[in-house]
Amino acid sequence: MTDNIFDLTGRKLDRELFESLCETDQISIERIISTGQTTPPDQWYDQSRDEWVILLQGEAQLMFEDESTIDLKAGDYLLIPAHQKHRVSYTSSEPVCIWLAIHAALTENE
Repeated sequence: MTDNIFDLTGRKLDRELFESLCETDQISIERIISTGQTTPPDQWYDQSRDEWVILLQGEAQLMFEDESTIDLKAGDYLLIPAHQKHRVSYTSSEPVCIWLAIHAALTENE
């Protein structure tokens, strides 16, 4: 069976959606649909595994604990090492943001 990463048919877009596409003990691949949501200002993502993420559609901004930011547009990707605290400080709602995130041990963590 095939599916399409851009197909939003039947999805309620009134909240951010996290959809698991593939999950094993070693790797997790998910599609994230953002429609203007951001991480609450007092919260940070602090993940135990590396995250490779690509923004497939829309525009977004990530902020890191040192207050540096990265602006993303469709096609931009980056690797966020495990335990690098970050948050989403902006996502576009038109068009909606479609992310592909891969969580795995991708770098050597000390």
